[in-house]
Amino acid sequence: MALKATIYKVDLQIADMDRNYYAEHNLTLARHPSETDERMMARVLMYALNAQEGIAFTRGLSEADEPEIWVKDLTGQITLWIDIGQPDEARLRKACGRAGQVIALCHSSSCELWWKQIQSKLTRLSNLSVLQLPVADSQALAALAQRTMRLQCLVQDDEVWISTDAERVSVRLSPLKLAA
Repeated sequence: MALKATIYKVDLQIADMDRNYYAEHNLTLARHPSETDERMMARVLMYALNAQEGIAFTRGLSEADEPEIWVKDLTGQITLWIDIGQPDEARLRKACGRAGQVIALCHSSSCELWWKQIQSKLTRLSNLSVLQLPVADSQALAALAQRTMRLQCLVQDDEVWISTDAERVSVRLSPLKLAA
């Protein structure tokens, strides 16, 4: 018998002063049995940093042809594709052909090795950004994970704070490649 996804409920309040975006989102996340708290919280972080009309979690690990998060416009075109982890070169090329903007977020200790292996093959992809979430920040975010979460995300001057009623985590993403 296959293991089922664990459901997490997130009340996410976003105050992004860099983009002038202020909203509250009630999210339901299905955490795949093979997914870690670090990966799940990386998904929540990327949702918060890119929240806009049309943003949605996809089937993620359960569907190979979909990103973790995407934004679609009213015509159904994918305007933003967000992958978490270490996607291979072919997946990133395909994503760049399907979406207006692609972001890959790496959050593991082997991120630099992965990036060195594929960096030269992706230089021509002008709509690709690759970001690194430091391991310490990723682990601190994972410590916030609970089945029911009330999170506040504050973004100001490229500094990100994710907090609960009891804890506050500072996150600083490092760009490995920025879209042109």
